[in-house]
Amino acid sequence: MRATPHPFTLRQLQYALAVAELKSFRRAAERCHVSQPSLSAQVMQLEDHLGLRLFERGGRRVLVTVAGEAVLARLRRLLIEADDLADSARQLGNPLSGTLRVGVIPTISPYLLPDVVPALRENHPDLSAVWVEDKTENLVASLREGKLDAALLALEAPVGDVEKEVVAEDPFVLAAPPGHALARGRAPATPQELRGAGFLLLDDGHCFREQALAYCSSARARELDFRATSLATLSQMVAGGAGVTLLPRIALPVENRRSELVVRRLSPEPHRTLALVWRPRSPLGPALRQLAHTLREACERSEPRLRRLVEPDEAQRGQGSAASRTERKRAPRGQRG
Repeated sequence: MRATPHPFTLRQLQYALAVAELKSFRRAAERCHVSQPSLSAQVMQLEDHLGLRLFERGGRRVLVTVAGEAVLARLRRLLIEADDLADSARQLGNPLSGTLRVGVIPTISPYLLPDVVPALRENHPDLSAVWVEDKTENLVASLREGKLDAALLALEAPVGDVEKEVVAEDPFVLAAPPGHALARGRAPATPQELRGAGFLLLDDGHCFREQALAYCSSARARELDFRATSLATLSQMVAGGAGVTLLPRIALPVENRRSELVVRRLSPEPHRTLALVWRPRSPLGPALRQLAHTLREACERSEPRLRRLVEPDEAQRGQGSAASRTERKRAPRGQRG
């Protein structure tokens, strides 16, 4: 290790990485909260110290040079190590204080966060969680690059080399419009019943789409031409009679809050495994395991409510039937039926 001062600073490395990612000195300056002339001067100083040009500057276009690509890859790893050093120091104090950057996929965030955020606030009052919603592929890349501390996603998707703690299992259910042939049964729907049915699915890029498509393919169901960008759109299309779909059970309190969909369990029952994941050997690992424990407890508390949405208990069914019979007896003869 050198005893002499290094000719560049971590801040200069952050500036260069921002330029490389945004392909713009102006946007990099905005991200780093400095003036563009100051950022440009610091990047040029870094290039002079390294003895090579990291960027080609031409008009409004900024390109990374071949030599710059190699240097920036090492630079990114160095900055991740610097972040880990700061996190390790924080571990010696209160590991669940300060800010954590946590990614979450769109088919989880609007359904799980309303339950888990209050639990985090109650159990870890000194923690500030910044949630970033994106698709799995982008979250995994951000995790690898050190832009996120952890991510909440489904393990059935390709997540690479990560450490993880399972938070919950989320079964899939069949959702159909009232009056549809698949809405008539109460027993779990079988692949034989689904054969030939027209299913609406999410657009490419959603890991839930891949799981739902695999299940439909195994049941010899067919995918309809329309592809939705969200579970909310899927639910509305199904409620309007455009077809049937699969939904994750955690979405039902939101997407079927008006009871516009008929919901049935599936047999065999597909599911996804929700987990909190983070970089291997992250110094935040022990703290993130505590965080996952809090998330898991919140999910367990909501389990009975979710189960009732697809498995109404026998007492409720009996009361409903009795009430129906009573109303039929009270109704005039011409109105019964």
